[in-house]
This record gives sequence, structure tokens and C-alpha cells, in this order.
Amino acid sequence: MSHYSDLTSQLLWHLPVNWTALAQTITDPDLMGQIQKSWNHFIQTGQVWALLIGLVIGYMIRNLTSYG
Repeated sequence: MSHYSDLTSQLLWHLPVNWTALAQTITDPDLMGQIQKSWNHFIQTGQVWALLIGLVIGYMIRNLTSYG
């Protein structure tokens, strides 16, 4: 395992410090507000009904196709 960690440390050593390919910039830190806005959009567009109908139909199909 030490060979693997030595290899990765040698490969990552040459990367620049400000390399931000895996980082994200946060423009709106209000996480709860974003969740509430998304939930309200989910309800207002009627997608919740599509979800519920899909669950019911999927459950019915599962019961019809299951054996035993």
C-alpha cells in the first residue's frame, strides 16, 4: 500500500496549488432556501403527481409479474 501512496504523492506533487478542477464556487450558500425552492417547483409543476402515479403503477406491475 505504501508504494501506491508514494506513487500518488509523486504524481500529485507536480500539480499547481491553485488547481481547481474538483472545486466549485458557491454563489448562493442558502442551502435550505434552495431545497425549499426546488420542492415548491416540484409541487407547482405537478411532478409529484407523476411520481405518485408511477409508484402505484410500478407497484401493481411488480405484483403482477412476481412469482410466488
